Amino acid sequence: MFKKLFGKGKEVDKNIEIYAPITGKYVNIEEIPDPVFAQKMMGEGFGINPTEGEVVSPIEGKVDNVFPTKHAIGLKADNGLELLVHIGLDTVQLDGEGFEILVNSGDTVQVGDPLLKFDLEFIRNNAKDVISPVIITNSDQTESIYINDAQAVIKGETKIVDVTMS
Repeated sequence: MFKKLFGKGKEVDKNIEIYAPITGKYVNIEEIPDPVFAQKMMGEGFGINPTEGEVVSPIEGKVDNVFPTKHAIGLKADNGLELLVHIGLDTVQLDGEGFEILVNSGDTVQVGDPLLKFDLEFIRNNAKDVISPVIITNSDQTESIYINDAQAVIKGETKIVDVTMS
């Protein structure tokens, strides 16, 4: 009731769709070769083995966090969903080399908007793996998460996850 009286006047949709942020091959979260991601310590999600070096927004929302090492971007949807797009594994050690950020914290993004570019070959040769986790970092605040059966995914086009926030 108070939301209707004092809120923005519109109900925030609890349902959200998460699209592929990178073109490549879908990887089940349990198969990501890193225990932090595979054991869902950071939250539910999936991985993508990229075939090209561009990342687009998988959701409509705001850029919440651009990591100084440029290897990851945090996004937040209007309904509270928090998403981490992490390029490769152990890429924090590259200290930004091979990455080009295209957005700033606070920017509003739509599905498909470019977020960053990365040098796929450089990461393949200098990091533990190119598999890129996409993690719902506040999975504990969701009512349901349904991951669609995906194989080859296309950035900004392939819907991978349906989430309902609590």
